Amino acid sequence: MAYRGQGQKVQVMVSRIQVWLYEQVNMRIEGCIVGFDEYMKRRDDDAEEIHSKTKSRKQLGRIMLKEDNSTLLQNASN
Repeated sequence: MAYRGQGQKVQVMVSRIQVWLYEQVNMRIEGCIVGFDEYMKRRDDDAEEIHSKTKSRKQLGRIMLKEDNSTLLQNASN
C-alpha cells in the first residue's frame, strides 16, 4: 500500500512480467513494471535478461525499454 498526499491511499500491485522482444527471438526480459512515460518508455526494476537457448540469466537491475521493442508482455510464471 502506498500513500499519496493528505492521507489518500493508493493501491499498488507489483507483478513480475516477461517481455518478448521484437527481432530478438532467443532473448526475453523479465522484471517488475515501475511505470511508463509520455514517450511510451517503460521502466522496470529487478530486470533480468533471459536467453532461451542456453537458459542463462543476466542481472540488469533497473532498465528503461521503449515499447516499440516489445512484441508481447506476459505474466512471469514462478
